[in-house]
Amino acid sequence: MLRLSRDRLGFFREMVRRNGDISSLRIGSQRVVMLTHPDHIRDVLVTHGRQFTKGRALERAKQFVGEGILTSEGEFHLRQRRLLQPAFHRARLEGYARQMSEWAGRLRDSWQDGANVDVNAEMMRLTLNIVAATLFSADVERETEEIADALTAAFDAFDFGYGLLTPITDRLPTPKRQRFLKGRARLDATIYRMIRERRASGEDRGDLLSMLLLATDDEGDGTGMTDTQLRDEALTLFVAGHETTANLLTWTWLLLARNPRVEATLHAEVDAVLADGRLPTMHDLPALPYTRNVLAEAMRFYPPAYIVGRRSIDTYSVGGYTFAPRTVFLLPQYLVHRDPRWWPDAEAFTPERWAVPDESRPKFAYFPFGAGTRVCIGEQFAWMEGTLALATLTRRWRVRVPGPDPIPDPIITLRPKDGMAGRLERR
Repeated sequence: MLRLSRDRLGFFREMVRRNGDISSLRIGSQRVVMLTHPDHIRDVLVTHGRQFTKGRALERAKQFVGEGILTSEGEFHLRQRRLLQPAFHRARLEGYARQMSEWAGRLRDSWQDGANVDVNAEMMRLTLNIVAATLFSADVERETEEIADALTAAFDAFDFGYGLLTPITDRLPTPKRQRFLKGRARLDATIYRMIRERRASGEDRGDLLSMLLLATDDEGDGTGMTDTQLRDEALTLFVAGHETTANLLTWTWLLLARNPRVEATLHAEVDAVLADGRLPTMHDLPALPYTRNVLAEAMRFYPPAYIVGRRSIDTYSVGGYTFAPRTVFLLPQYLVHRDPRWWPDAEAFTPERWAVPDESRPKFAYFPFGAGTRVCIGEQFAWMEGTLALATLTRRWRVRVPGPDPIPDPIITLRPKDGMAGRLERR
């Protein structure tokens, strides 16, 4: 179990190498099963999805984000999804797109040729401002560094709960636990300030926060959200809505730096579409297919949500094995996305593989946004944000990453351990 805590991805790889598509081990009293065949993944997430609840890690994540759409279950989850869904309809995405490009443009204009930067910190700053502006009509630019520090502290101190002593250490005032509580408190302060200011103004800005304040569940009991529910949903989207895309963009910069042919092809596309130097809009997305394919391939290599967990409600059978109720099933995108059975030349960064669908590849060999009733509600938002941000920035800039590749650090999302040192080069 020491290796699980020190090298989670290596531990998972070794499990699959030894046992194949179905790996089973016991951690204390908990049976844990890892599934890596796309058919088994489909069955857990879709075909038999109602036979599972969220996994142990997301159960523990309630300490961080409460009962938001990420962590809630059953009818309450469906109710919250109904209330949130209109914020991600296509009609609203055009307004979001404008702000995404504007914030990317601000970052583009602030960069200095030859500057050394933490690329991950730069992408976190960008996506934090985007999610605050698009979903909450808030300007947190002055607070970005403080909020990012709070997020990092909370994430770094978060314990997935695989350790046998986790229930005990949760109650002890350890330095790690104190860092987590302090980071969470700082984020709470920001979210509750947004809610308080919006309630006081009574203004409907047409953003997510206004929608949540005004929303009632017409298909359910007709009620709206309490302040605690507002906080939970706002914090969930505030965290998930920027953390994942920031990491995707960070890993994309690394892969572009290591693959000059791909970088040149991407530059040719964005130069043609944005020849006059303007910012991209939502209407440019169809003309940026290679840019999107670069992001798709980056998510194959480094999926920000690198593993999905589920817990069986009753006895569950898979691949000729039967497992007891409350077994935890782990579905690792990080491993499945690199499996040479489904991906020819799997270790090559090849955006061209996405140009024409491979009908022979199982659908669930690629599931960066999850699947089934719990598929990521912000998937289209994320695709649009990543494409517009990458096009805006690469139109003017390259990023060079000297030294060895950063080590992936699988905490809640797949971050580069200790950030990613890069050097900016103006094109």
